Amino acid sequence: MTAASPTHAAPARLTRLAWASVGIAALVLGLKWAAYLLTGSLALYSDALESIINVAAAAAALIALRVAARPADDNHPFGHSKAEYFSAVLEGVLIVLAALAILWEAGPQLLSPAPVELPPLGLALSVVASVINGVWASRLLAAGRQHRSPALLADGKHLMSDVVSSVGVLAGVGLARLTGWHVLDPLLACLVALNILWSGWHLMRDSVGGLMDAGADAGTQARIRELVAEHAAGALEAHDLLTRTAGRLTFIEFHLVVPGSMTVAEAHAICDRLEEVLEAEVEGARVTIHVEPQDQAKHSGVLVL
Repeated sequence: MTAASPTHAAPARLTRLAWASVGIAALVLGLKWAAYLLTGSLALYSDALESIINVAAAAAALIALRVAARPADDNHPFGHSKAEYFSAVLEGVLIVLAALAILWEAGPQLLSPAPVELPPLGLALSVVASVINGVWASRLLAAGRQHRSPALLADGKHLMSDVVSSVGVLAGVGLARLTGWHVLDPLLACLVALNILWSGWHLMRDSVGGLMDAGADAGTQARIRELVAEHAAGALEAHDLLTRTAGRLTFIEFHLVVPGSMTVAEAHAICDRLEEVLEAEVEGARVTIHVEPQDQAKHSGVLVL
């Protein structure tokens, strides 16, 4: 028996956040690019280059959220929620490409470093851009966790790594200017690139796990077992619990063993009760229950007392 509730569309709030991300990413890119032009710093150039990726990633997240909001259809009976994982994987790939471009640019300058100019306006623009990124990254991470959105979480994690890189760049560029060690500028650009690579790898790893139908986390699975045990009165046991996550959705399947003398209507009532409580307690739950007679009992898995 399967829960018949329709696939929920992505909240309008997430779409608004995605639109805002595109605008903010474009603003930050403009500020960082201006800072690079004013200073000529390779480290600030690497920081600005990553912001180009931020704009592309924000646009990809917006598209993914719109696709994920589409209801299930004949070709996609389980909905379109996995579209968000493609956005996160794409963001990871773009991050890696940006890091390689930075390393390509910084390599020659490690051997022949050039002096760095530090006009106050250039530094101020970079600081303002980093503050904006930090505030917005926190906002995206909070919304992504609340709504279990892989696209927003990927965007927020990327922006937060960008903030860490920017703080390191600003500190290093200042040291290069004060100490006269001009090699610090391309060296910091390389360190930024390595940090970006690390961030990109984690984004791709986590997103590929979603595309590969990773199961729900251990805490969620334990909660599902508790709920089944508490609300399956009349049944004998439940076993073969399977879960998989797809964006905001959690698909839950298990076998429910009932007495052989129980009527279909009585078994159906137990399933309805379980579906209702699981959907209320597990956000985005989609429940499938296979009812079996008592001679199929395994005496293992989720035992109903």
